[in-house]
Amino acid sequence: MNLLSEKYEAVIGLEVHAQLLTESKIFCGCSTKFGNPPNTNVCPICLGYPGVLPVLNKNAVEYTLLMGLATNCKINERSVFARKNYFYPDLPKGYQISQYELPLCEDGFLLIDSDELYNSELKKRIGIKRIHLEEDAGKSIHDIGFETRVDLNRCGVPLIEIVSEPDIRSAREASFYLNEVRQIVQYLEICDGNMEEGSLRCDANVSVRLIGTEKFGTKTELKNMNSFRNVERAINHEIERQTNILEEGGVIFQETLLWNADLNEAFSMRSKEEAHDYRYFPEPDLLPVIVKEDWKNQISKKLPELPDAKKRRFISKFSLPEYDSDILTQDKKIANYFEKVISFTNNYKAVSNWIMGEVLKIINEWKIEITSFPVSPENLGKLINLIDKGIISGKIAKDVFALMLVKNKDPEEIIIEKDLVQITNTSEIENVIEKILGSHQREVKQFLEGNEKVLGFLVGQIMKETKGKANPKIVNELLKEKLDSLKKN
Repeated sequence: MNLLSEKYEAVIGLEVHAQLLTESKIFCGCSTKFGNPPNTNVCPICLGYPGVLPVLNKNAVEYTLLMGLATNCKINERSVFARKNYFYPDLPKGYQISQYELPLCEDGFLLIDSDELYNSELKKRIGIKRIHLEEDAGKSIHDIGFETRVDLNRCGVPLIEIVSEPDIRSAREASFYLNEVRQIVQYLEICDGNMEEGSLRCDANVSVRLIGTEKFGTKTELKNMNSFRNVERAINHEIERQTNILEEGGVIFQETLLWNADLNEAFSMRSKEEAHDYRYFPEPDLLPVIVKEDWKNQISKKLPELPDAKKRRFISKFSLPEYDSDILTQDKKIANYFEKVISFTNNYKAVSNWIMGEVLKIINEWKIEITSFPVSPENLGKLINLIDKGIISGKIAKDVFALMLVKNKDPEEIIIEKDLVQITNTSEIENVIEKILGSHQREVKQFLEGNEKVLGFLVGQIMKETKGKANPKIVNELLKEKLDSLKKN
């Protein structure tokens, strides 16, 4: 029996941190570039030296407002920063500048697929409690001998924290929600969404309660989940752990758990803090942020077409199946590549098939972005047109595509250089058919005796003889006519 579905239900809320793609940090001019040598992107401000004053990065505020508008949030006219006090080696000031009582954005929502509604037109509403702006802490590195070293490059990098309401009921829904958040920040171009590099991070608050009860169970917080797969695995593990404890009459303790993906287990890190543990108080060195209506309207005009709207447009305008549209719009850069290709051909479904098949296969194998893909949209469009016009076959197109990967070259030049133009001359094809039938009398006899399966073999021999250049449709038609005439004789 599945205790979770029969007796208990999970209550899950996610806290997603997205590192903003500003060139400089939130309160100083230091670079935010990832991968620089340790402790080189630092200055007295982000290191918390006495007497220095923070200056707010306007771009970071505008990126936060963009995210708030994209997620249907209310934009607060007045928001303030606060000091969140805690002591850890990677936080040199001893406090983090964040927002507490008055964040920039509140009371939003996202519509996601759910376990029950997946693959239907219905969506589940997940509330967004708040989106606030804060600075990142540094990074502690524990795996160098018996030492812990601290890299403070990340100190002061601007983050937004997107806090959901506890509306999520399964690990799969959590993954759907997180994917929606990642898509939006990527479409807005405010975060690259890279979980492996830590520019998108997710903590999960998980509790379990009896079905039908309104009171929440005791929650635990899961950290250190650096992929969508690990988010699902960690949440499922924690749901199972809590369910087993309750079934055995035990007590759930509020604590922070660190997920270990190698061991597929979560380990206690510390007791879970409450807000009062951080001793929040207003940041005295920063003025309140005032967002007037005209500023909000200016930001609204910068909103791009978001993933769901783009997906619906691809379905309605290009008559693509929902599955195709979903795959193509997962990544904004892939969607842009698709739209560039269709400016050179009107066979939208063929473009979709090529991108979902050959293009994404190469991108995954080579571990590159579509922006580094060697075949230009124009040349892929031309290749598809050559197939549609019957100049080359689909099989030859795969060979041409392989050559285009080596050097982004016009496919028409390639087929001329390699003599790959499709044979459509019926007389030429009929001569080849006569030759193949003459050298395969046994198979011809089998066909005449009723074994039509050998037709495919004969077609294959003809294509082999023409090095794949014969038009398959014409080959099939002429071969069938010839064999039928032999039957009558």
